[in-house]
Amino acid sequence: MHAMQKRNIATVLRVLLDRHSLSPTELHRRTGVPQSTLSRILGEKIVDPSDKHVSKIASYFGVSTEQLRGRAELGAPHEATLPVNGHADLRDISLWDDETPVEDDEVSVPFLREVELAAGSGRFVIEESERARLRFGKRSLRHNGVQFDQAKCVTVRGNSMLPVLRDGATVGVNTGKCSIGDIIDGDLYAINHNGQLRVKQVYRLPTGIRLRSFNRDEHPDEDYSFQQLQEEQISLLGHVFWWGMYAR
Repeated sequence: MHAMQKRNIATVLRVLLDRHSLSPTELHRRTGVPQSTLSRILGEKIVDPSDKHVSKIASYFGVSTEQLRGRAELGAPHEATLPVNGHADLRDISLWDDETPVEDDEVSVPFLREVELAAGSGRFVIEESERARLRFGKRSLRHNGVQFDQAKCVTVRGNSMLPVLRDGATVGVNTGKCSIGDIIDGDLYAINHNGQLRVKQVYRLPTGIRLRSFNRDEHPDEDYSFQQLQEEQISLLGHVFWWGMYAR
């Protein structure tokens, strides 16, 4: 973006649409933000959109809400960014191993993984990894309302969440927010689907929930009634509060 160009949500959104070769109509289809709202944002008739719309757009493009509003640098097209719902201090995440001491202001966050119950059984359960971990600053977790012992990490597999979450991306999950009644429509959640780890946008329905992928061309919506949730052993593991491209 040109240094002299005024940055606001309209100019940033135009850049992002251009980078991703996306039309406002397609963005509406993929995010659920009303097309009329997108048109008014791009036309600068809405200069300060509501957080509920901004967070959905920012999540889709993989930027922070501060970047989308033009209050922080957007970065180059291929520059790695860690969308953190407006909390830029989560950029301080770093890797560590068994030989790296954990500082007093840090928390080691374990990964969840699929574990086969018996060789060749085809049945899986989700457990904490004994070794794979990331470390987060305690201040960062507090800022996002995450209790230290309720933070977990999950590795995304497959192409269903492209272009936001690529195969091998890592998400931070707040397992303290896993009630269907607490679902924020359109936010990302980690899901236990009968032992399979999944990350999806989740929406509440009168009769159950809807799971949505960003890559809806190849992965259509999945609607489950409350009865089907029980029958297929589908449950929320927690709310996604951070993601990045660390591959374990």
